[in-house]
Amino acid sequence: MADSQSRNPNLPKNADEQIAKLRQAIIHNPECGTSHYNLAVALIGKQEFAEAENVLHDAVDSSPTLAEAYVQLGGLCLQRGDLEGCFRFNQRATKARAGFAEGYANMAFVLLQLVDGKNAKEDEEKVDKAIKNLKKAIIHNKNFVQAYTTLGTAYFMKGLVEEGIKANLQALSVEPQFPIAHNNLAVAYLELKDYKQAIKHCDIAVNLGFDVNPSLLDELAQHRDA
Repeated sequence: MADSQSRNPNLPKNADEQIAKLRQAIIHNPECGTSHYNLAVALIGKQEFAEAENVLHDAVDSSPTLAEAYVQLGGLCLQRGDLEGCFRFNQRATKARAGFAEGYANMAFVLLQLVDGKNAKEDEEKVDKAIKNLKKAIIHNKNFVQAYTTLGTAYFMKGLVEEGIKANLQALSVEPQFPIAHNNLAVAYLELKDYKQAIKHCDIAVNLGFDVNPSLLDELAQHRDA
């Protein structure tokens, strides 16, 4: 069977050729936000982050509703530790496109990262806002498995273990082999002293290749023969 390259000689053979084709497309149509976006994604793949960031700004200048470009800009901010910048760009993504689930989930993730234990009231507000955004993400995408597990983490941070378990079980109803959910459930069931369930989910997480915290493994080892 012929491969895709022999079937279509116009397809790019590698990333550099793809980037060259996208640059040409932009020369011919400099107002095409999608071409700018695709070029930025290709540049990110080559870890050429500074140029990618500039191209993403060109993308949203050309297409202000291109929510994915704002998310990529947020990702570049996160990469250099700029959590506030990451939040702002994801907020712009949700304003650019109503119901953009990924933007809401990313804002929630940032809010949880900003919880630092320095001010209990402010931390509680951040977690509550994260929960609100995650619920929006799930409303707009009921199969958003990462949103369920992040929601579970937010509930755990509020001490709402049962609610956190429910959120992670919802994640597993979408993707039964999602290792993060199994790991989270192991931690939660251990908190409730339901060692049988904790061991069950811990073992599944390990079998799925998740890097389970050694302290969790040690804690559960004490209850395997009980």
